[in-house]
Amino acid sequence: MAGKKTWRDMSKGQRISVLVSGAVNLLLLVAAQRSIAKTPDSNIRGNKVMWRAVSFINFFGPVSYFLFGRRRESGLVGGTPAKR
Repeated sequence: MAGKKTWRDMSKGQRISVLVSGAVNLLLLVAAQRSIAKTPDSNIRGNKVMWRAVSFINFFGPVSYFLFGRRRESGLVGGTPAKR
């Protein structure tokens, strides 16, 4: 297999890139799972079980949960409650 590299064939920079991207992926997964667990069902679009499964898709799953899976709270202006 011409395009496949082993760990030994990689340069130091490539090894660091693999480790950093793996760590970022793991942190995103953990953050998404914790958010799903702590967020009430009414603040999540769709089913929690579905979002838990989707969050295991590398990078795209957790990011899609944070972008599309959570409902935004209405009534907030600039991060603080709106005055009525």
